[in-house]
Amino acid sequence: MTQAEVNLDYEVNNLESQLSATQEIKQETTLFAEPVFNLKNFTVTNSLLTSWLAVLIIIVLAVVVRLKIKRLPRGLQNYLEVILEGALNLADSVTTDRKKTLKFFPLVFSLFLFIILNNWLGLLPGVGSIGYVIKEHNEFLFIPYLRGATADLNTTLALAILAVIATHWFGIMAVNFWNHFNRFFGVKYFFELPKKIFVEREYTAVLVNPIKFFVGIIEFISELAKVASLSFRLFGNIFAGEVLLAAMALIFAYLLPIPFIFLEILIGLIQALIFAMLTLVTLGFLMIRSLEVGPSIRCPRPRQWCRRCGGPARP
Repeated sequence: MTQAEVNLDYEVNNLESQLSATQEIKQETTLFAEPVFNLKNFTVTNSLLTSWLAVLIIIVLAVVVRLKIKRLPRGLQNYLEVILEGALNLADSVTTDRKKTLKFFPLVFSLFLFIILNNWLGLLPGVGSIGYVIKEHNEFLFIPYLRGATADLNTTLALAILAVIATHWFGIMAVNFWNHFNRFFGVKYFFELPKKIFVEREYTAVLVNPIKFFVGIIEFISELAKVASLSFRLFGNIFAGEVLLAAMALIFAYLLPIPFIFLEILIGLIQALIFAMLTLVTLGFLMIRSLEVGPSIRCPRPRQWCRRCGGPARP
């Protein structure tokens, strides 16, 4: 037996003796994710492990479905196609255009799958109940190996930032960067003032154009508010459910939590759907607004989807 193994065995025996003396282990529901191990300078938390597990499940499911897919659907493929067609029809009700739906759908549906998996993984037995014990400030604390990723504000904040950045990327693709930029920081309104006043004789532009500039600043602030809204809504609902289940299990651990577990399954589905639908609504609205402030381009290809302006072609 090496010296390292002897030291480890001594530390384990010492910890067990201390536990037997005190017999008090605290498990706290924290707002932050607890660290599990380190990869050099990178700290891996329990919520990050759960999110990696969700990504692995999505990858394995995608590979299996891709290998099993048939031109004539059978068995599980029938149900998956029904779910996919229902999701496309739901997205069509928002975008009112199947071509726009197909453009946004990969991002929105991926967010939905990732969020709903993380919401439901947090309800599985062993998640939050299997872990290790550490001694901190003369107290023994229980740290779970896994924790629901969407019960961690870092995860929901990252998802919200991703969704908002994606909406602006699609807005830039619909028009150019300059016109999308002027939707929030209307520099062009000041450049237009000499033309409006001295050429077009629109003297009201002296008042109107600065107002348009400040409206753009307000819209930029609203984009920051979207990040907070998306992240805190998802985090608050899932974290509150985690606290509720812990409280019910503390009162009576055998039968009392069961109705609340079914409630959390429903809430997990609803919150994933809300996040995905709000992202889709923001994508559609932002593209429409970007096209409104963008240049008026007459597309030479009537009744087609214009790749140059990103919108429906105009005769």
